[in-house]
Amino acid sequence: MTSRLGRLGIWSLELRFGDPASAARAAGEIDELGYGAIWIPGGVGGDILADIDRLLAATRSVTIATGVLNIWKHDPAEIGTWWKNLPADRRERVLLGLGVSHAHVVGQAFKPLSAMRDYLDRLNAAGVPGPALCLAALGPRMLELAAERTAGVHPYLVTPEHTSQARSAVGPDHLVAPEQGVALGTDPVEALERARAAYLHYKDYPNYRANWQRLGFDEDQIDAGADDLVKALFAIGTAQDVRHRLEAHFHAGADHVCLQAVTGQGLDPTAALPAWRELAELQTA
Repeated sequence: MTSRLGRLGIWSLELRFGDPASAARAAGEIDELGYGAIWIPGGVGGDILADIDRLLAATRSVTIATGVLNIWKHDPAEIGTWWKNLPADRRERVLLGLGVSHAHVVGQAFKPLSAMRDYLDRLNAAGVPGPALCLAALGPRMLELAAERTAGVHPYLVTPEHTSQARSAVGPDHLVAPEQGVALGTDPVEALERARAAYLHYKDYPNYRANWQRLGFDEDQIDAGADDLVKALFAIGTAQDVRHRLEAHFHAGADHVCLQAVTGQGLDPTAALPAWRELAELQTA
């Protein structure tokens, strides 16, 4: 899996929820630019399997990964049927990242560890193998489960310090593929505010808050979207600034980093293309 993903991928809301024709063209260009993976979100549910199919059809070699498929929104038997019907060459280009969502969304049924164990059991029984899966693991117990049952981990909204913790937890032989938000721009104040606007969407999610606290940020910093926290979570500035952040992740043990370009321009794939093109140069070590 690590060799298939390469060093860098693109994580994109636009490629799932933007105009399908524009997304298909953009995905094809991402493939040609040499990125190893396209990661699409799945937290809201919907027909994510059809969206994976659409992106597989638009590309030739890039892996299509979910970042992540919400286990409360998709029946494992349905996923298993889809998986078994995929042509072998396309199946090799799919990585299913799984997540447990958040307590305030799920409600009283939210028992993340046991729910994920059960879901993995049912997926495996439906024919989806562990090496085709990874988990959106943040805390120590979910990291441990990922190492036991899947290819590895895909943490979201994390720092290189968390990447180091994840590598220690899963060991040397499992995938560590963090998402890294990127706000490119020559005006550092504007880029920081663009990153902060993206952060504010997530600041009240309990799983993320707990993880940021484990990383040393306090409630006041989290509530305010403090500069130090936003700068720790997002790579802000030029492509060279992003390179420094990538170096920190790889030094901490990442195998692959997927870059989310924060454009502030909604779900238009064409708005993100200039950033994806500029960041493609960072694939070389």
